[in-house]
Amino acid sequence: MTHKTTIAALIGWTTAFGCSGSAPPPQTPARSTPQSGSSLPAPAAAAPSTPEVDVALPSEDSNPFAHARFAIDPGYVREIESAVRESPANASAWRRAEQYPTAIWLSSIASVGTISKTLDDAAAQERKAGEPVVTVFAIYDLPERDCNAVASNGELSLANGGETRYKTEFIDGIATIFRAHAGQRIVAIVEPDSLPNLATNLDTPRCAAAERVYRQSVAYAVKTLAMPNVSLYLDAAHAGWLGWSGNRAKMAKIVSDVLALAGGPDKVRGFATNVSNYDTLRGGDLAKLQPSDPCPDELTYVKLFAASLAEVGITGKGFVIDTSRNGRSGIRTDSGSWCNVRGAGLGERPRASPAPYVDAYYWVKPPGESDGASDPSMPGFDEHCGSRSPDSAAGAPHAGQWFSTYFGDLVKNASPPL
Repeated sequence: MTHKTTIAALIGWTTAFGCSGSAPPPQTPARSTPQSGSSLPAPAAAAPSTPEVDVALPSEDSNPFAHARFAIDPGYVREIESAVRESPANASAWRRAEQYPTAIWLSSIASVGTISKTLDDAAAQERKAGEPVVTVFAIYDLPERDCNAVASNGELSLANGGETRYKTEFIDGIATIFRAHAGQRIVAIVEPDSLPNLATNLDTPRCAAAERVYRQSVAYAVKTLAMPNVSLYLDAAHAGWLGWSGNRAKMAKIVSDVLALAGGPDKVRGFATNVSNYDTLRGGDLAKLQPSDPCPDELTYVKLFAASLAEVGITGKGFVIDTSRNGRSGIRTDSGSWCNVRGAGLGERPRASPAPYVDAYYWVKPPGESDGASDPSMPGFDEHCGSRSPDSAAGAPHAGQWFSTYFGDLVKNASPPL
């Protein structure tokens, strides 16, 4: 069944919860990325007043997370077990995290070779459970990846033929394996930290140079991976990055253009927010650190971004919110802090249909994997991860590597408790 509300009703909802207003912030907002981040320029000017537009809630019947179990990644379980061997006193608490699903990140051409084994493991879990199992992948190898950051720059660039390799060696390879597992439910979160850069960071030369390849490569990924058994969610940043009305409007137009290249909005199920970030579901840091942002939390953001999408004719889309590290508020001194933020805790457990517009809460960022190295002598060092960033934890390894002490803190600080 399709339910509708209006944009005016959404604005009334936000006002009731103390998040009215749409003026750009007086200071530069910032964003988190899957493994990295950097400061943003000032948001675009506020969009014109919002007309009355119907905003359809997503159909529960086509929610891929509904009426299914979530695949447990054996590789993530092994990471926790390795940490337990080094710190056996924490075994009981840490092992409780093993029962929860995490996304599998496909962040290089070589990682394509792991997909079949991952889906075979999920198929075995499905046979044992006697019910559908959904496996979530994060597709993350865009040419000029993280164009406004350092710690998670990828393997593909414009200079090394990255656009062609992305299509033929990465996306086509993923598509072949997904088709070979047509009987399994698959969710793919498409290119975290990609299209949002086009909404705010085109004054960065590397982002400006990558704009065309971002648009065309994401469109190619969507067009190629759209299959009956695959539900696609485009990355849509988070409240602290695109919450302002002007930024939401720009992002909605970019999404509309890219989906037109891909064959239309029906190619995607929806959008993923807060990937690898720390914005809480309700209230939280942003209300204090960025008071001009009309979206102080992720639940407000998805509602108002749904309204922005409706203005460009895209309705009925669901959202996945990453709750892997957003359990605690009040932990940041700067809303731009994104790298291994100290004091963070696991957030809501992964589950389907937890709130209006939300298909699932999910641990997209595997808790315990580092955002970036804290040692400035290490390759790929980003100053947002070092001692100059007062909110970042010390002793962190390279982006994507296991960070045992940080994992322990996430478990200890989990809210609700693990």
